Amino acid sequence: MKFIKIISLILCCIALQSVIGQVSNNSYRSQVWVADNGDGTYKNPILFADYSDPDVIRVGDDYYMTSSSFNAVPGLPILHSKDMINWELINYALQKQPPFDVYDKPGHGNGVWAPCIRYHNNEFYIYYPDPDYGIYMVKTKDPKATWSEPILVKEGKGLIDPSPLWDDDGKVYLGYAFAGSRAGIKSLLAICTMNSEGTLANSDDVIIIDGHEGETTIEGPKLYKRNGYYYVFAPAGGVPIGWQTVMRSKNIYGPYEKRKVLEQGKTTINGPHQGAWVTTQTGEDWFFHFQDRGAYGRIVHLQPMKWVNDWPIMGTDQDGNGIGEPVLNYKKPNVGNKKLSIETPPESDEFNSPSLGLQWQWHANKQVYWGFPSTMGYYTLYCQPMPKEATNLWDVGNLLLQKFPAEEFTATTKMTFNARFDEEQTGLLIMGLDYSYLRVLQKSGELYVSQVSCKDADKKGVEKESDSVKLKSNTFYLQVRVTKGGICKFFYSEDGTKFNPIGEPFTAREGKWIGAKIGFLALRKGVINDAGNVLIDWFRINK
Repeated sequence: MKFIKIISLILCCIALQSVIGQVSNNSYRSQVWVADNGDGTYKNPILFADYSDPDVIRVGDDYYMTSSSFNAVPGLPILHSKDMINWELINYALQKQPPFDVYDKPGHGNGVWAPCIRYHNNEFYIYYPDPDYGIYMVKTKDPKATWSEPILVKEGKGLIDPSPLWDDDGKVYLGYAFAGSRAGIKSLLAICTMNSEGTLANSDDVIIIDGHEGETTIEGPKLYKRNGYYYVFAPAGGVPIGWQTVMRSKNIYGPYEKRKVLEQGKTTINGPHQGAWVTTQTGEDWFFHFQDRGAYGRIVHLQPMKWVNDWPIMGTDQDGNGIGEPVLNYKKPNVGNKKLSIETPPESDEFNSPSLGLQWQWHANKQVYWGFPSTMGYYTLYCQPMPKEATNLWDVGNLLLQKFPAEEFTATTKMTFNARFDEEQTGLLIMGLDYSYLRVLQKSGELYVSQVSCKDADKKGVEKESDSVKLKSNTFYLQVRVTKGGICKFFYSEDGTKFNPIGEPFTAREGKWIGAKIGFLALRKGVINDAGNVLIDWFRINK
């Protein structure tokens, strides 16, 4: 009997140590979307979230991903994986977006467009475009640490989608494309040289392809070199319905042969393109790409890839035409037979840390007085005055938001609203070109909850409000349930148990080049020297 007790105690200690290890590693597992099937296979998308224009590299046994972030700040998310299926959000390369006077206000659809991450001379580089200013570069020796301040490598309105290549002979090249809305030309890919440090592009630009001929449109070039060939991987045909084109040449300046290597075909995966080729440490080849899912944003897929006669085929060639089609389920990449835990980017937040969770972004450069984390178990937002020019939330920067994490989910939050004046408000928001939120507003010293919705916010749409309900306490629970098609239904509770429906169903809509987002607001009319605040106790995503 004594022996059994000792064994039981040992087993309990092992179990406790395992739990502590999981907590100390800060691992997170979503309740609403996990790509790892747990049986050696995975399902697409590997990230059911708006990590648009993904680019990925391998450094040793580690994989790193970044993506477009547009006007959301911090920008340039850095994700880490050991197997390309399970991803952890570890950092942002851009804590504040320049020019600061511009992005201190929301710049919807502007800011960080498709980036490119590379590893060279023991340093990580990210080249990213701002379509209004040119091509920037940031770098670091540790992707979890602070990245350098952005350097404007190539100035020019409408220059987008950069990709560097350090060649075997020491020469350095930069490939890029053009945004027709700024440059007045588009569907062209160009290459120029750079200095050896990759900090300054030269004015020796050469056009290598005109996508008007056979591609409809072409952009997003990624430069690679293999078996003596220069390769340009480029998305063509447009975002929602396009395909992946690959070009090759023995000369960096061409002429280039080209092939379509990935298309929707008979699958349900529309517009599979724009991403990254990665080779595992065991020699397998894989291709990351996005799929435009409207309100859910541009979600990330992973396709097996193989080389045939020095041409890549991505996905599986179902009809034998030499063009790959996307897979929905497949065997996981071979990364050396390591037993790895299931992990996903964070969603829920208990707000117990002195730093804000990495899942949260603002709609503009954060001002210090917008909100504060603490170790007291909540995040505090302060009621900021509505911008004078604002007709709705479209021009509001202090929106604390995160990406939709799955096709279907429920988000619930517990909040305490310490309003100091009438007309101060807080709430739980679904944000996009159309938006809707549960508003808690103080009127005549009392708190009332209602649903507020706005159509075509980007076109100065006017908010409409449902009937309001008086709350008994300043502590309450707000909830939104999202089902297929982005259908959102709102609920509120005063005890955290019984949730009452309020308002009408709302169909989420994407933002400007980004998916719909969910999160918080805290606003007021006019300026005061002691604004009210809301304590966000927790935010939880589940089924």
